[in-house]
Amino acid sequence: MAGTVAIVIGIVLLLACLLLGWLAVRRVRLMRGGGVDLCLRRRFAVTDWHFGVGRYQGDEFAWYRLTSFRLGPTVAIDRTELEILDRRDPLPSESFAIPLAASVLRCRGDDGKDVELAMSGDVLTGFLAWLEAAPPGRGGYRQAS
Repeated sequence: MAGTVAIVIGIVLLLACLLLGWLAVRRVRLMRGGGVDLCLRRRFAVTDWHFGVGRYQGDEFAWYRLTSFRLGPTVAIDRTELEILDRRDPLPSESFAIPLAASVLRCRGDDGKDVELAMSGDVLTGFLAWLEAAPPGRGGYRQAS
């Protein structure tokens, strides 16, 4: 009986290590492919921030949640339909959830749903440059008044 329990525990630990290894390899591949670290939240409670990696793919900004096993992006934002509603500093109550964020952007996509992105100053500069670099006649982002 004790041998069976040890085998089951060993299998569970092996599976956990394999899953953690998969997440680590996935993150390294995303970062090497031009990814940037940032946090995202779609529900606006302090505890709903999620760490992830964002990648620029043409006119789309794809965000991959760090702890997700999905092969594709968790959220995809089209820059031709993006509207920046607000830019602010992180609140003191958010400091545990978004430790490296210098700015928080509240954005609205073509689906009408709001999303917040928390990013460092360097990532923010790159994100805004990517938004403004839309080819002529393709729209581009709108700054809310």
